[in-house]
Amino acid sequence: MAKEELFLSRKVRAIMQAYGAFPVRRGQLDRVALRWALTALQNGGVLGMFPEGKRSPNAQLQSPQPGTSLLAARSGAPLLPVAISGSERVKGIGFVLHRPQITVTIGRPFLLPSAEGKLTHSRLAQHSDSIMEHIAELLPESYRGIYDLRGSLRSGNGD
Repeated sequence: MAKEELFLSRKVRAIMQAYGAFPVRRGQLDRVALRWALTALQNGGVLGMFPEGKRSPNAQLQSPQPGTSLLAARSGAPLLPVAISGSERVKGIGFVLHRPQITVTIGRPFLLPSAEGKLTHSRLAQHSDSIMEHIAELLPESYRGIYDLRGSLRSGNGD
């Protein structure tokens, strides 16, 4: 899944499609993209997603969008948590000369409970928190943001 803006340029669109990417409208329910993603997962495909839906403005974990947990719960596909740190130092063209260190840490696969019955907003939020907690475990404390594992997690959901 990739933001639809990346598909506006013919050259970039061709590259994205060559890698199997498809557009998603961010910030709204994109049923076409969700169906595409669910079909890919049900057919044994792999889907790369950023649960937050965008890059963090402060190099810390932010609240996730529900799409990742919705797809994982509906498909039963395993999730592979991946944490990226150091990418905030990639700014402008200068990073080519300075080559900042970026670390990618891959965790252990896990499953969400299957989606029997209706997936409520509350249940999706719990699943989303679980996904983010798995990612937070892989990050240095300074990157964990609202998923700082030392205290209570995520107070923005009325929890």
